[in-house]
Amino acid sequence: MSEVRISAEPRTEFGKGGARRTRRAGKIPAVLYGHGEKPKHLSLPAREFAAVIRRGGLNQLVSVEITDGTTELALPKALQRDPIKDTIEHVDLLLVRKGEKVTVEVRIDFTGEPEKGGLIVHNLDTLTVEADATAIPESVELSIEGMEVGSNITAAAVNLPSGTTLVSDPETVLVTHTQPRAEAEPEGESEGEDAAEAAEGEKSE
Repeated sequence: MSEVRISAEPRTEFGKGGARRTRRAGKIPAVLYGHGEKPKHLSLPAREFAAVIRRGGLNQLVSVEITDGTTELALPKALQRDPIKDTIEHVDLLLVRKGEKVTVEVRIDFTGEPEKGGLIVHNLDTLTVEADATAIPESVELSIEGMEVGSNITAAAVNLPSGTTLVSDPETVLVTHTQPRAEAEPEGESEGEDAAEAAEGEKSE
């Protein structure tokens, strides 16, 4: 996943009041931290950053260009959202370096058609992997083509891109092809039929 550039300004106002003023100005309060360096308090353009998250999610590598002349590579580590408006209220940015390995969650794209007659159950739709911070895959692909009823596929079966290693337990079941359950006859209906049959038997006697 290629990096995206975004501008940032140093933030000097803190607390709830400062954060509200930052948001009213169309920006998002953010903190950039990592590698033992002193955290940097920043403000990011709200619309541009929201677009970055829509495209790449939390695995999107961001080149943060700060108005003090410095540029840092970072990954969005955590977002705080307004529960009603669903707008981003605060961002934690994790400082990364080129060549550094990071542990992330990537989406699983299931492809192909399984054997007919069963029900596909997706137990997980993401996989934990370790990858170069500058080469995080957008997703990994897992084929269920011809998957037999009663079988399952584990994390060990996923072919990962070069330079990416599996962190999830290899035995973790990602998808199961189950046998559909036969519809059980409603208990009340069965009991009613039994009672009716018994009554008919008594009348015939």
